[in-house]
Amino acid sequence: MTVRYVATSRLPTPWAVFSMHGFLEEGTGKEHVVLTLGDVADGEPVLGRIHSECLTGDALFSLRCDCGFQLEAALQAIAEEGRGALLYVRQEGRGIGLMNKIRAYNLQDQGADTVEANERLGFAADMRDYTICLPMLDHLGIHSLKLMTNNPRKVKAMQDAGISVFTRVPLEVGKNIYNAQYLATKAGKLGHMFERHLEHHQD
Repeated sequence: MTVRYVATSRLPTPWAVFSMHGFLEEGTGKEHVVLTLGDVADGEPVLGRIHSECLTGDALFSLRCDCGFQLEAALQAIAEEGRGALLYVRQEGRGIGLMNKIRAYNLQDQGADTVEANERLGFAADMRDYTICLPMLDHLGIHSLKLMTNNPRKVKAMQDAGISVFTRVPLEVGKNIYNAQYLATKAGKLGHMFERHLEHHQD
């Protein structure tokens, strides 16, 4: 899979003014972006997050997941550090796409958990491909990440894809009454680690 760099611009946010780097995944036409802050090409491990697109959580304020909360917390953490990178990767619904994600949500409305719903639709629990991140990181001179994630399997998958993970940094935010089962399934079936009590958001 070829990923081609397109352009860079400034992106002011509530937390910092990031540099936004655009990349095109040739063959699929998917467009990915990386937000960076500070000197990320100095050879030192970079505080970072590989954030898979979640339209419902990131843009529509869904409380069914913790994605939007994690996105904001990651950007805030990078801003506080003064240096870091967030890869926004267009792999909606752990790789199954938005329409299939809505189908999965419908099954969850009927009682299935997030893993069961994917499997009933004929998908694996996680369809994401992290190899597409490697050319983006290489282009930016990032060779090692302090990765913000609760998912040790994600760390292993990235290392298997050739991405060096210096350490894992917990990112535990966004628990609420609508996603409690979702988070429990993440822990029980997908191996996510929650090391402290999650901040609880009420609707």
